[in-house]
Amino acid sequence: MDKVFGSPSRYIQGKDLLVRAGQYIEPHGKKLLVLADEQVQEICGNELVNGLKEDDFEITNVTFNGECSFKEIERVASIGQENGVDAILGVGTGKALDTAKAVAAELDVSMLIFNTLASSDAPTSGLSVIYTEDGEVEKYQFYDKNPDLVMNDTRIIAQGPERMLASGMADALATLVEARATSQANGDNMLDGKATIAGYAIAEKCEEILFQYGLQAYAANKEQRVTPALEAVVEANTLLSGLGFENGGIAGAHAIHNGLAAIQGDIHEMTHGEKVAYGIVAQMILENKPAKELDRYIGFMLQLDLPITKKAIHLDQVSEEELKKAAELAVDPDDTMSNMPFEVTADEVVEALHAVDVYVNDYKKRYQLDQGTS
Repeated sequence: MDKVFGSPSRYIQGKDLLVRAGQYIEPHGKKLLVLADEQVQEICGNELVNGLKEDDFEITNVTFNGECSFKEIERVASIGQENGVDAILGVGTGKALDTAKAVAAELDVSMLIFNTLASSDAPTSGLSVIYTEDGEVEKYQFYDKNPDLVMNDTRIIAQGPERMLASGMADALATLVEARATSQANGDNMLDGKATIAGYAIAEKCEEILFQYGLQAYAANKEQRVTPALEAVVEANTLLSGLGFENGGIAGAHAIHNGLAAIQGDIHEMTHGEKVAYGIVAQMILENKPAKELDRYIGFMLQLDLPITKKAIHLDQVSEEELKKAAELAVDPDDTMSNMPFEVTADEVVEALHAVDVYVNDYKKRYQLDQGTS
């Protein structure tokens, strides 16, 4: 099979990029559909739209309803078609951006991203995670190209909750863990090809940056400061992780996330990255990684206040039957558990989910950490 590498056409990152966005958007047309939820509109979306209008852009402003579902995609696409837009500009993070990508692909217009939180690696990828109206993962939807333009304003990101930056680091931390498993399995990346040297190297660099600068960036985010460490981690969470996962492949951690996403209850309060964090440790337990390696990841995650015990992620009240259903979804042949270098059963996933809790609580006892956190 061929090696395949994909990436956005342009990636722009900088402090106060909001006021300069128009110069990067203009080559893609002057008639824009801008998609953002109400909270993002208040934070920066309205300011962005007003600035674009001053630069003579014609704006169709659409409020995102909150779920990247086929129903929402159809709704927004119909508005874009009625207004004859040149491009879709997704403003925000995660599901809003995935919806914007889906609409742009549906209308065959330019796909533009203005990211407001470094909370996941969604912005750069040429795919969307489609959910049901109830919030369960329905499918991965792939496109013929990655976004034409991705913009990260680090001042806006620095003003966001540090929990979101930590969630993005968790998502990014899965990049090399899963790319390594995919490589060992000779599995496919997200582009239906094999990983290039560049794709794997980016995954390695992503992890390196996280361990070098992650805690500094987390501290800076708490004080809403844009520092070199924060800049480095924003790039790792979005560009490096985005290129790394798409070109390197994903495996057990994200498959387990998808299973957990189907559980009803308080776990829905957890972010994508927080569920991925639990999945990372579960994948490493399935791989029988040595304690020294597990401790490195767990120690880092706990310092980022990531929820990697059953109590913290709200799995402590989930029945064994519900866990088994989640595990069965995780090992579905159409999911990415097939990129593990060995067969994984639903029963093994259930045992791994329990083992994460046991091992992390043991880690806390060994290092005399508060048992009531993370």
